[in-house]
Amino acid sequence: MTDEPTLADVRDTAREVFGYRDLRPGQREAITALLDGRDVLLVLPTGAGKSAVYQVPGLELPGPTLVVSPLIALQQDQVRSLLELGDDDARAAAVSSAVPAAERRAALEAAAAGDLEFLFLSPEQLANEEVLDAVRAARPSLVAVDEAHCVSTWGHDFRPEYLRVGERLDTLDPRPPVLALTATASPPVREDVAERLHLRDPAVIVRGFARPGIALEVVRAVEAEDKDRAVVERVRTEAEQGTGIVYVATRRRTGEIADALAQAGLRSAAYHGGLRRAERDEAQRRFTEDELDVVVATSAFGMGIDKPDVRFVVHADVPGSPDSYYQEVGRAGRDGEPAVAVLFYRPEDLGLQRFFAVSVPDRDDLRAVARALGPGAAASDDGRTRLPRRLARLRALVEDARALAGDDARPAAVADAARELAQARRRVDDSRLEMMRAYAETEQCRRQFLLAYLGEDLPEPCGRCDTCWAGTAAERAADDAAAPWSTGTTVRHPEFGEGTVMGYEGEDRVTVLFEAYGYRTLSLDAVAENGLLTPG
Repeated sequence: MTDEPTLADVRDTAREVFGYRDLRPGQREAITALLDGRDVLLVLPTGAGKSAVYQVPGLELPGPTLVVSPLIALQQDQVRSLLELGDDDARAAAVSSAVPAAERRAALEAAAAGDLEFLFLSPEQLANEEVLDAVRAARPSLVAVDEAHCVSTWGHDFRPEYLRVGERLDTLDPRPPVLALTATASPPVREDVAERLHLRDPAVIVRGFARPGIALEVVRAVEAEDKDRAVVERVRTEAEQGTGIVYVATRRRTGEIADALAQAGLRSAAYHGGLRRAERDEAQRRFTEDELDVVVATSAFGMGIDKPDVRFVVHADVPGSPDSYYQEVGRAGRDGEPAVAVLFYRPEDLGLQRFFAVSVPDRDDLRAVARALGPGAAASDDGRTRLPRRLARLRALVEDARALAGDDARPAAVADAARELAQARRRVDDSRLEMMRAYAETEQCRRQFLLAYLGEDLPEPCGRCDTCWAGTAAERAADDAAAPWSTGTTVRHPEFGEGTVMGYEGEDRVTVLFEAYGYRTLSLDAVAENGLLTPG
């Protein structure tokens, strides 16, 4: 190995060690940027080979690779797969609560001694000063932060323990390139991830979300009972092709739908975060080993699930955002074979998601947190990862607000600034739910709609969704071609500020993503009459 590996070296390693024929789109660009010493934010769909982006160059770069991952099971799978390569350079170990203390110490000592190429840590472990000291001593040449959307308080799977990962990585000397990996991140989440991980002029690479093998459908329902009956019938039909997942909004619904499917003759199981760990593991094992036809789950099921032959994903309830929807849809058809994703939709279901939305905190609570922290408290405090999620959110808000208001700002001023931030984020959350409604009700190509939301362009209708089959997508594409702004154009609004055109609804409305106000759908007639949008 050389001190300055080239892309050709990495390609040779990909073929000889990992058995890859070549690097995929997205992988190549990300690895090139890492070899140039740049930070990278890589957004690739589930199953598109994100782990290869750190594993392959990790074998070429001098020094170990640190991987920050939230899932112990996923860490163990990655370690196992690296060790099974049989390459002496692919030595790997994980440090987590599931590993005995003696093994944790041995792994950290091996990393510091240069005897380990891949060290997997949870964000909680990275918060431990003893562990962090060992990481510093190991002088990693590359850091990969997996499931990076968890760092964003705007993300759909926020985890407080991720919030100070960026600060801790900054203490590494020399600071290595950081690779942030996620399977879904809309533009606001990408910006938040880059900021919170302290990425330095990152190469932002978004690729491969088209997933043409997954057919997209929306089924409208009027009554809740009719919708659930239709869900059972559709799942029975799809289960003839293989296993699948049904996503629901609440824990109670997992049991109800799973029981209904069992009564219909299917092997089903419920899965949610309130089950005992042993029950969750057993459901996941049975699903992975084809002992089930379907798992009925909340969003707690999926991250780290490695089953390539899922044939269908059905959403019995509308999710809270296109971000979480497309992440869950992406668990189907990872083997490249045809799959289907069906959303059962009632407009009334949006009300439940609004109820779940994070509320704007009380000003007195924020002021109490600001007073307790005091100026500069966040920089030296490692206790955040042990805080309840609600308190961690309050603390994150206060710290962000203090950065805006100044370290010397009084607690009352910090609380006011924090409420303004929370209100802005609530507006974004509300707008994302509105975009979910727009997806369910659109007549344009559904895949074009989702990709535009995720910041990726699909020039032509996909031909693999219900609006394409119905012919409305082609009609909408013709209308959009004559629209005043193309998707991705930067515009400015007198009240909302700078924004990006994300697409059109019908013939008379344009959707724009504004940084502080989220997704807004504006009447084209009103825009034209009042000159509301101008080139940015």
